[in-house]
Amino acid sequence: MAFGTDPHPMSEPVTWHRDFWSGAREITPLALGVAIYGLAFGLLAAQAGLSALEVGTMGGIVFAGGSQILATQRLLAGAGAAAAAVAGVILNLRLMLITASIREVYAGRSWWQIALGAHLTTDENCALMLSERAKGRDLGYWYLMGGGACLLVVWCLATVTGVVFAAAIPEPKALGMDFAFTAAFIAIARSLFKGRRDLLPWLIAVAVVAASIGSGVVGASWALVLGGVGGAAVAGMSGND
Repeated sequence: MAFGTDPHPMSEPVTWHRDFWSGAREITPLALGVAIYGLAFGLLAAQAGLSALEVGTMGGIVFAGGSQILATQRLLAGAGAAAAAVAGVILNLRLMLITASIREVYAGRSWWQIALGAHLTTDENCALMLSERAKGRDLGYWYLMGGGACLLVVWCLATVTGVVFAAAIPEPKALGMDFAFTAAFIAIARSLFKGRRDLLPWLIAVAVVAASIGSGVVGASWALVLGGVGGAAVAGMSGND
């Protein structure tokens, strides 16, 4: 059995549920962080005039915290629905790079499993799976799905709760809720950093984003995409997968 791949398909009826529930259980600490910035997003969405039903439906269908927050911020800034949706899609393009880096997880899967995997793969459960693999554990698709399913439930509950209780918190910034999303991504990025070999791709990504935004020509959403592509390209050329 190759390291880091799913068990042989013949053994999955026996083992898939074990990996699924392990992923759901072990991602709980990260899920608590997701709940915090889910509440922050719910408060933001309420300010944009979205109802609890709309936020819950968005969470289940889109399930992309960064994209949902960016799209909602654009709505609050006066952008139209189409412009907000495009901004969210652009930011979420980074997941193409994430899923490409773990492409062996989806190899040989049926179309519905690939579609489900694409929907439930996030920064958090991917980072957790890679971290556990680095410790020598043989984990794959169902572990990733267990973590993703847990995060989906937590995200939807937290965002809806944020909308419901928005009226009770008149000044979210006073509680530091607006920084929760940024703090969560800092923690995720730290867990993904493997040391000196990752330094050049990361520096290139940061430099591309800074240069793009500083030019005044490229918007922040496109700058993030360009930075991710630039960093990934450098990593690929240097032999980092």
